[in-house]
Amino acid sequence: MILKNFIVFEGIDGAGTSTQIKKICEKNPQKFFQTAEPTSLETGKFLRRMLGGEFSVDEKTNSFLFAADRAEHLYGKNGIIEQINNGKTVISDRYLFSSLAYQSISCGEELPKLLNSTFPLPEILFFFEIDPEISLKRVDSRNEKKEIYEKIETQKKIALEYEKIISEYENNPSCGMKIIRIDATKSIEEISETISKIILQ
Repeated sequence: MILKNFIVFEGIDGAGTSTQIKKICEKNPQKFFQTAEPTSLETGKFLRRMLGGEFSVDEKTNSFLFAADRAEHLYGKNGIIEQINNGKTVISDRYLFSSLAYQSISCGEELPKLLNSTFPLPEILFFFEIDPEISLKRVDSRNEKKEIYEKIETQKKIALEYEKIISEYENNPSCGMKIIRIDATKSIEEISETISKIILQ
């Protein structure tokens, strides 16, 4: 199932998705609703503490937690579906593709696929492609505490999983989702212009 007026940006850490979403939404704040996963809800706050290294959970538990946060993100009060019904175009920084990439490297593909199988797909998916060595240099330049996945070997594995997942969707046109690959090494302005043109179309 495709959810109309729902757009997702995906990529490994440091790919630049957050920057681009902010730029797009600033152009027309009345039209766009900006959101992200993990969410700012209580479910997402718990996940962000875990990602920050405050505590750890089993990777299978991790998969369930991300799926629960996604369900609330979609169906909860002020969530994605409510915003779309109110006439907004929702742009999310990460969605189920992140779970398929990140959780698969630690607990296998089966559970993340199962937990995310009933969620609708976005109308458009922008996939930001970048070498993990480059993206982690961007993360380092923030001078912030790194999250648990922000390690070079982990990011390399996640990048491979992302490529596998995106390719599977590309080879299945019946899914109905439009997939746009973005060269995330280009300038912020070039990327923003490319994305704006596609969204306006």
